[in-house]
Amino acid sequence: MRASFLQKTWILARTIASTLGISMYALYMRATNTYDRKRSDRILRWWANILLKATGATWDVSNPHGVDIKPGTPCIIMSNHRSHYDIPLIFRALPGSIRMLTKKELFKIPVWGSAMKAVEFISIDRHDHGQALKDLETAKEKMKSGIVLWIAPEGTRSRNGSLGEFKKGGFMVAIQTGATIIPVGITGSEKIHKPKTSDLCLNQHVKVRIGKPIDASAYTEGSRDRLMSEVREAIASLVGE
Repeated sequence: MRASFLQKTWILARTIASTLGISMYALYMRATNTYDRKRSDRILRWWANILLKATGATWDVSNPHGVDIKPGTPCIIMSNHRSHYDIPLIFRALPGSIRMLTKKELFKIPVWGSAMKAVEFISIDRHDHGQALKDLETAKEKMKSGIVLWIAPEGTRSRNGSLGEFKKGGFMVAIQTGATIIPVGITGSEKIHKPKTSDLCLNQHVKVRIGKPIDASAYTEGSRDRLMSEVREAIASLVGE
């Protein structure tokens, strides 16, 4: 069901209020040297739940391989990307201290951008190769400290629902850190909010499928393209392509 103007206004208000609230709290923790990663994990999942419930969205998670995220093991979640609502879905579907590797432009948003940095989200500069390499080094250091990196290898939301071209940066990080890649397929999130529109649809059901982990330590920089192909095939299979 397509949301009415009043319903969209209410959803937007809840989204802004909850996002501003957790942003201010994140900045407060940093300013007072009381930042705690586990507490931030709980707050991010609380926020994710509010955003999804505001639209009446429901979701189920399929994990046939019993994938678990073990502390101390370098791990990268890679998923397709169809909607802004993929972000809260990932936080709700998987455990661990998940943080996004995302475009630097988001970090310029007042308050929210500073808050993302405060809770250890990682920016990447897509337009400056030298800076991008530095950003990836930062990502590797965060992973060593226990962060579970989430990367959308397409780099942006799909406009037609099909998988787009994969970017290589995240795969280089995976190989260099010997990370385990967890492929994830999300279907139905685009029904909540289609890219490049203001439409919102209520009470949509989303499926999150977790695939068999892929050991990036079995690959070298020379075989990066083969790893990219394997992950792409895994995600394509999870979303039914």
